[in-house]
Amino acid sequence: MSTLKDKFQDLDKRNSEALLGGGKERLEKQHSAGKLTARERLAILLDPGSFVEIDKLVKHRCSDFGMENNKITGDGVVSGHGKIDGRLVFVFAQDFTVFGGTLSGANEGKILKVMEMAMRMGAPIIGLNDSGGARIQEGVQSLAGYADIFHMNVKASGVIPQISAILGPCAGGAVYSPALTDFIAMTKESSYMFVTGPDVIKAVTHETVTKEELGGAMTHNSKSGVAHLMGDTEEKTLMIIRELVGFLPPNNMEDPPFKPAMDDPNREDEHLQSLVPDDPNKPYDMMSIIESVVDNHNFLEIMPHYAKNIITGFGRLGGKTVGIVANQPAFLAGVLDINSSVKGARFVRFCDAFNIPLISLVDVPGFLPGIYQEFGGIIKHGAKLLYAFSEATVPKITVITRKAYGGAYCVMTSKHIGADVNFAYPTAEIAVMGPEGAVNIVFRNRSDEEKAGAVEEYRETFANPYKAAELGYIDEVIYPRETRKKLITALDMTQNKSVSGPPRKHGNIPL
Repeated sequence: MSTLKDKFQDLDKRNSEALLGGGKERLEKQHSAGKLTARERLAILLDPGSFVEIDKLVKHRCSDFGMENNKITGDGVVSGHGKIDGRLVFVFAQDFTVFGGTLSGANEGKILKVMEMAMRMGAPIIGLNDSGGARIQEGVQSLAGYADIFHMNVKASGVIPQISAILGPCAGGAVYSPALTDFIAMTKESSYMFVTGPDVIKAVTHETVTKEELGGAMTHNSKSGVAHLMGDTEEKTLMIIRELVGFLPPNNMEDPPFKPAMDDPNREDEHLQSLVPDDPNKPYDMMSIIESVVDNHNFLEIMPHYAKNIITGFGRLGGKTVGIVANQPAFLAGVLDINSSVKGARFVRFCDAFNIPLISLVDVPGFLPGIYQEFGGIIKHGAKLLYAFSEATVPKITVITRKAYGGAYCVMTSKHIGADVNFAYPTAEIAVMGPEGAVNIVFRNRSDEEKAGAVEEYRETFANPYKAAELGYIDEVIYPRETRKKLITALDMTQNKSVSGPPRKHGNIPL
């Protein structure tokens, strides 16, 4: 008969086994590959000493292919809850040292449990992915596990923030859980995602490609737009996630955290007075305005390597989180195209779902013309950004810094699609199109000399914000140096905004 001491020793032994994962040899192999273990990752992500593990002693229930003789405590996933900057989050981390981090019926249950708990408690869920995919020995049970997780991702969408870190392989059906989450962060050179790997591609299409080229961090951050953030190392990737969580509310029923700033809300910046050039065709960096106006000049850019003609990201104004969407005249003149429209639309919809006010900085010459854009569906994709801005019920504040032409003016949070406050710089140009294009249409049969005069007349009439201001489409023409003060005042005014639309199940965004 075992004594009380024996029982405590038995518990110690089981806990120790769980902490070892796949064993010392596999832990060393993980380190030799330049990767951290699941528990080391959680220690970096979470506040020190805050992690509380759940289901530490779970083992798989498979008895095929000799698996009944190969059971490892924890079964390839470490799950539980902890804190980031003192705020509750739920987490799961796949453990590559245990069966390659593959998904089983047992560890799927662990993931679902923390996801369900996150939903009930109203806290973010963060998944650290490092897995060989479905556990082949479990067959359809493993596939069912993935589908269960996908279903829970969809249920949680717009209810709690969902964040994925890709810290190793993530292939096949496994990619669709991260794809359904709000943000994906990847690590350079040691993480990759793809539906079918290089070997399958070579066999089917005869194309030769490396894992890094096909699904590496830079590929998904710059080419596919699948990922949103990237770190040079695992540690930096996890720290980026910590920073991101700091901007977000715990759930869709609460506001983002208020973070008092020593930065004067009335601070002015004389540099902004001369930032927008006199020449309407000369580029400038919109990031200069963003970094000037946000608290402590701190801005977390989302998808910085993808569709650089539009900037998206989080900052604070007067201590309040804001989502910023800005055209970037320093890249493709800030034009809207397929990729920038989709990038902007997804970001706007996230902010609207989680009560984050939207600031739009506008300098847009229109939509990008061309066969590729039209064949690629710029009409449909551009409509996504229009739909997202129009649908959003959070406070919407717009500053037109220079060009706001044609349909792109309408799309970029104009007064007509529900913006609450619309500012313009004296350098703003709000018109159907640029002077030269307009004159070539209206006065197509005139001489070059007459056209030149008409261009100047058009520029005098429309290359300013005052026609729109006369019609009430612009609430105030402001000095650029006052941008921060004006935005904070507008945010304060709109903080209790309430909008209710017609009853419906959901709209039909043009996907």
